Amino acid sequence: MPGLSTSGVRYRAGMTDHDLPDHVVANRAFWTTEAAAYVAPGRRNWAAAEPSWGIWGVPESEARILPDVAGLDTIELGCGTAYVSAWLARRGARPVGVDVTPAQLETARTLQREYGLVFPLLEASAEVVPLPDASFDLAISEYGAAIWCDPYRWIPEAARLLRPGGRLVFLGNSTLSMLCSSDDDAEDEPLREQLVRPFFGGLGRIAWSDGSSVEFHLGHGDMIRLLRACGFEVENLVELRAPENATTRYAYVPLGWARHWPCEEVWIARKRG
Repeated sequence: MPGLSTSGVRYRAGMTDHDLPDHVVANRAFWTTEAAAYVAPGRRNWAAAEPSWGIWGVPESEARILPDVAGLDTIELGCGTAYVSAWLARRGARPVGVDVTPAQLETARTLQREYGLVFPLLEASAEVVPLPDASFDLAISEYGAAIWCDPYRWIPEAARLLRPGGRLVFLGNSTLSMLCSSDDDAEDEPLREQLVRPFFGGLGRIAWSDGSSVEFHLGHGDMIRLLRACGFEVENLVELRAPENATTRYAYVPLGWARHWPCEEVWIARKRG
């Protein structure tokens, strides 16, 4: 992005932890403790020749999520180790990565140096991004803001950052998978083959019982209404199927489950002109 240093920017805007929403503070602390476990997966994704999506690594050639990004200004919201931005950069985009966790951004900077691919990284919440209106052509989140930020905050912020005609692409847990997840807040318990969480009252803000993190999951109707209220037209909803014989480091989704039902979904929307 013109005028933004590739050396990285720290942003606080005078805000302290007391000013930030409690879920932002909790999730930043959670990802500070988790960051070391994501160095190796981040390095593998930076090294990958082709993007692959979600916990099962569905290849881009099959999922067909990305538009042609050559020459586009892109922003990754909740970038973590910034491998998605690295994929975009290799395809000719001008990416900016945004994340609220310094430890994650430090991993991203290390990988930038290792792979000789440098682009701006900002320490900020995806709910309040310190960049001007209409600065980007594509906003993207693989998990990141998609589940760790309040959708009623970060989606309007994405709309503000996008130019007319710009796209918003975000991937997270499917609504179905959340309805089949344990209703006793056992985060790592495998998905059931039956509905166990109520649709009414069981979605929205989900705080796990150990208090470590807070996630947000909307039903499809609420998501469509929110996107439209923020000036988006939904172009596609991609329900990802785990490839045959795929593996994942996440034990909460059995392969058989993810072959029968989508455990992840990708929303693709365009900002109205």
